[in-house]
Formats: sequence, C-alpha cells, structure tokens
Amino acid sequence: MKLHYKGTYDLNPDSLPHGEHKPNAVPFKEAESPKQLAIIANIVGVVIMILLAIPAFIRCREYINQYNYWQLCVGGLVSILTLFPHEFLHAVCFKEDVYLYTNFKQGMLFVVGPEVMSKSRFIFMSLLPNIVFGFIPYIIGMIFPKLLFLTALGIIATGSGAGDYYNVFNALTQMPKGAKTYLYKFNSFWFMPE
Repeated sequence: MKLHYKGTYDLNPDSLPHGEHKPNAVPFKEAESPKQLAIIANIVGVVIMILLAIPAFIRCREYINQYNYWQLCVGGLVSILTLFPHEFLHAVCFKEDVYLYTNFKQGMLFVVGPEVMSKSRFIFMSLLPNIVFGFIPYIIGMIFPKLLFLTALGIIATGSGAGDYYNVFNALTQMPKGAKTYLYKFNSFWFMPE
C-alpha cells in the first residue's frame, strides 16, 4: 500500500483516480451524488448513535454526573481525532496505490483506490476502522461503565461509519458469490472474474 494525500476534493468525480472498466462490470445501485450519500449517511449515523446511546445511558447512568462530564467530552474529542486514522485503516487494506481526499466544507474525508478487491476484502476494508474505533471501545465501555469516554467514543465513531455500512450493505445485497469489486471515480462496480 502506498498512500497519496491529494488534498481537497473538488466534487468533480472525473478528478478521482480510476482504472479501466472490467468486462461486464455492473455499477452498484447507490447514491447518485456525494451530496445524496452524505444525506443518507448522516441520517443513518444519527439513528445508530441514538440506538447505541439508549443502552449506554441505562448501563452507565450511575456514573454520569458533574464529575464525569469531562469523560464524555474526551470521548467526543477523541472521535474527532480518529478521522484521519479511520481513513488510514481503510488505506492499509489496499495492496496498491490509495489516495486520501478531504473536503471539510462538505463533511468529507475518504480514500479511494482503483484496485480490484474480493467481496470479503471490500467488506473488511469498509468495517475495519469502525471495529477499531467504534465497536471495540463501545463494548469495553459497556463492560466497564466507569469508562464513559470509551462509551462516548464508541457511540460517535460507530455512528460516523454510516457511509461504510452503506457500502457493506450494497456489497452484501448486490454482489453475487465470487464477484470482485472496484472503485471507478466516485462509484463502485462489481464483475465476475473470468
């Protein structure tokens, strides 16, 4: 894996690195634009955070008081600090060149790479940062409710991965067994290898 920082994404899909289309490639049925994807991801993310916060509040409520609010703030701050490491964990799942883009005005930070991936590697690549920064801290926080900062980190980081879950959902519901996938500009495609 070789990571290249490309700077601010200009919302022009033609500016993203891409290879050639594979024979008989099928586009994923997905959001038509980055803006539409952002709306879907934000709605799903908020729903996930609410669903995780309810059992967390019940489990941790005796530790939520004026002396422990700092832990909730630390968890929120750490979740912001994991934005770049989140993308780096996506990047390490690529074997070839991968490109990091930002567009903070649009709330975007993402990596793309034109290489072909198996369905399982694509799903793993999509979920890895959410497991590391979301699920694991949340579970630890639920086991040890005094660690409110881990619970807060887990809730926010898990919800922030909504765009990744959207990709996983598309891969699971649209790619047949044995199919491979690749990114082309801003969209994903799948094909059956010969």
